[in-house]
Amino acid sequence: NINELAQALNTSQPTVTKHIQLLEQMGLVQTEYRPGVQGMQKRCRLAYDRFIVSFETVHPPEEQVEEIEMPVGLYTLVHPLPTCGLANRERIIGFLDDPQSFFDPERATAQLLWMAEGFVEYVFPCTLGAGVQIHRLELLMEVCSEAPNYDNHYPSDITVWVNGVEIGTWTSPGDFGGKRGRLNPAWWNDYMTQYGMLKIWSVDAEGSYIDGTPASEVTIRDLMLAPRQPIAVRIGVKPDAEHIGGFNLFGRGFGNYEQDLVLRLHYTLRERDRSPRATVLQEGGEKR
Repeated sequence: NINELAQALNTSQPTVTKHIQLLEQMGLVQTEYRPGVQGMQKRCRLAYDRFIVSFETVHPPEEQVEEIEMPVGLYTLVHPLPTCGLANRERIIGFLDDPQSFFDPERATAQLLWMAEGFVEYVFPCTLGAGVQIHRLELLMEVCSEAPNYDNHYPSDITVWVNGVEIGTWTSPGDFGGKRGRLNPAWWNDYMTQYGMLKIWSVDAEGSYIDGTPASEVTIRDLMLAPRQPIAVRIGVKPDAEHIGGFNLFGRGFGNYEQDLVLRLHYTLRERDRSPRATVLQEGGEKR
């Protein structure tokens, strides 16, 4: 009874009573009243014979990838300067070296665009919700410089911005030709730009990279990526660049790589509950 527990623990009776009540509320102790020498006595007994605490193995969350392809003609903002133009698999869109052609509705079908100066901006959708954590962003594109016709030795400083943050500049060595691009349509002339290089701009918690080589100290946090918010990607040549040599962007119907612009988001699901579970065994049953 309570008096016996108080004596065994060398603790006051009110203190023991309070703790017994708490244990009873949690279902760990059972009490009942029985007749005693001096009337009814409150008797206590354990509800369970033993406790087993099981620590579950916590595995690192599995990384997943969200991939969005964007046709080169589906830009939301553009500022082209000649030489410039667009083409799809059938023909030149609009007129050569006419910036107004970049606003032709047919530009949505473009699979190649080029400009000697300026920029083009795309808005990629992000369907990831608040329950994920984005660890890495990658942008893949086939790209090269833009010279009249082509020039394999024509450097251009091509820069990428994400959500208005500059992440890195790559110096393209030239506007490649002299050998036909694997995917170019038959009507595309041999003296025109033929193919580009497949480049990867990436950003993670440590910094920004181009093909794995450090490009800047901008981190994934700096990009201010938000759940279910679009991601703006700008590609261009800065007016004060050392090498102002324009750029060509290849879609899946031109060049050597059958892909459009590709944005990849590497993410994991946020951990909700990583605490161990306690298992309590009772004679004739168990409790979790």
